[in-house]
Amino acid sequence: MTGYALLFAVALILLAPAAATSPAYSTPAVHDRFSYDETVSVGNGVGDYAGYSDSTAINGSVEVTAVHSNGTAQAYYYNVNHYTNTDGQDYRWTSSGPFGFSWQTFLYVNGTDNETGYVNPTVWFYIDNGLTAGSGVTLLDSSFTVVSTSNAYDLGTAAGGWVKTIFIEGNGSYARDDSYGEFNAVYNWKAYFDPSTGYIVAYLYTEQDSNSSGDGFTLTDSLAVTQTSYPLTPATGSSSSTGTGSQVSDVLLYAILGGIVIVVIIVVIVIAVLVSRRRRRLPRHSMTGQVPMAPRPVGPPPPPVNLIPGGQPPVQQIIIKETVKVNCRYCGSLIDSTAEKCPFCGATRT
Repeated sequence: MTGYALLFAVALILLAPAAATSPAYSTPAVHDRFSYDETVSVGNGVGDYAGYSDSTAINGSVEVTAVHSNGTAQAYYYNVNHYTNTDGQDYRWTSSGPFGFSWQTFLYVNGTDNETGYVNPTVWFYIDNGLTAGSGVTLLDSSFTVVSTSNAYDLGTAAGGWVKTIFIEGNGSYARDDSYGEFNAVYNWKAYFDPSTGYIVAYLYTEQDSNSSGDGFTLTDSLAVTQTSYPLTPATGSSSSTGTGSQVSDVLLYAILGGIVIVVIIVVIVIAVLVSRRRRRLPRHSMTGQVPMAPRPVGPPPPPVNLIPGGQPPVQQIIIKETVKVNCRYCGSLIDSTAEKCPFCGATRT
C-alpha cells in the first residue's frame, strides 16, 4: 500500500464514525418558535356523564432559547388556559417555564412544557423529519406509524392554508384513573409535522372512555399552529388528502347536501302556497264591509216545506156563531131575537 493510499484509508476510518453519528434530520435553531390554538373537549356523556360537557381552550407557544453541542436544546413555553363546564365552573390561568429536550433522542430533559403523568416521555412537538413511510415514531408515550411523508393538509390558520406534512397515526388504549374516574380509554391520534423542520403543524386526538357501570364520554384534543418563525411548505389540496383535508371535504359535502335540502324545502313551501291560493276560499270582506252574495242556483223550485211535526193531518177549524139577545116586552127577560115566544112568561114577541 502506497503512502497516499494509507493516508486515504486512515481518513475513511476516522470519518466513518462521524458520518454514522451525524443526523439525517433537521436540527433546531435558536429562536425557532411556533404558536398554537388547542381545544380539549369532553362530551357525548352517558350514564353519570349524560348531559355533561367541558372544554379547555389553550393559546400556547414554544420557543427554542439555546442549542447545545451535546444534542440538547433549551426552550420556553407559555400557555393561556380557559376551562368551562356545564356545572357552571369557569377558570382562567396561565402556565409557563423553561424546559429542555434532545434533538437526537427526542426525549424531554430538565423538565417538560407542563406534561404530567408520563415517565421519561418524548416531546410531542418535534420529530425526525427524515423518517420514511412505515417507520415507527413516539410522541409522549404513544406509538405511531408514519403514514405519509408528503401529505397535503388544510391548516386554515394565519400560519398557512394547504401545507405539506409528514402524517403519522397511532391507536392505543390505557386505564384512566383521575378526577374523571376509572375508565377504559381507547384512542386514535393523528398528527402532522412540517417536513422541512420536523416541528408540529397540527394534530387531532380522539378518545372514548367507558366503564362496566355504563358510564362514559368522548374526549377530543385538537391543535393547529397559528404562527411560525419558519415558513411552512405549501401544498395543493385535494379531496383525497389525509387528515383535515379530507375532513374539510366532508364538511363541504355536508354543506352542499344541507343546501340542497334547504332548496327542496323552499320549493315545497312555494308549491304549497301556490296550490293553496288556487283553492276556493271564503269571500273576503269588501272595502264597504259587505260580503258578495253567492249566485242563486238555477233549476226547478224546491218542494213545499211541511211545518206540521210528524207529518200529521191538519186539524179542522170549528167556528162558533153567537146569537143576538133582546128584552121581552112583558117580563123584561133576555131572550133570543129569533124566539117567537118568551120562554119565561109565554108572551109572544110581537
